[in-house]
Amino acid sequence: MSEDLRYPIGEFDKNFEMTPSLRRELIDTIAACPAGVRKAVEGLDDAQLDTPYRPGGWTVRQTVHHIPDSHLNSYCRFKLALTEDNPTIRPYYEERWAELADSKMPIAVSLDLLDNVHTRWVALLNSLTDEDGARKLRHPDSGEWTVDFFIALYAWHGRHHTAHIASLRDRMTW
Repeated sequence: MSEDLRYPIGEFDKNFEMTPSLRRELIDTIAACPAGVRKAVEGLDDAQLDTPYRPGGWTVRQTVHHIPDSHLNSYCRFKLALTEDNPTIRPYYEERWAELADSKMPIAVSLDLLDNVHTRWVALLNSLTDEDGARKLRHPDSGEWTVDFFIALYAWHGRHHTAHIASLRDRMTW
């Protein structure tokens, strides 16, 4: 674990070479995300859920709602990349989404959404070929990336936010 509360598992490492075994490992990591998030928040009460995971950071509740928001966007981006030639994806203001009313709801709603999004997303990911992994999409702010890059990014993303919650629990001895 990193000492930097923003990046408890470290920042995303863009320097990797995708192999079939690495892709399998990353897809398995994505598949495990919903159970990991559920375990991280198990038994937390509303006061704990409304505690920021770091000074100036989101609350645990906002973080839990953010994960399916982000992963649902990612799932749609994967489908665009697999069905269009080098599509430009639409970014969104995740910090603004975290302030909307649905990010203040009970977390069970988003835990269920995360389960369902991941069921479909992992089925899609399991069908990918090496050629599919090399397909490209364009982010207007950061440029052109491959499907394989996004598989690695989102495997990291789920672990990253789960670690935010787990490290807060450790620090607070919850």
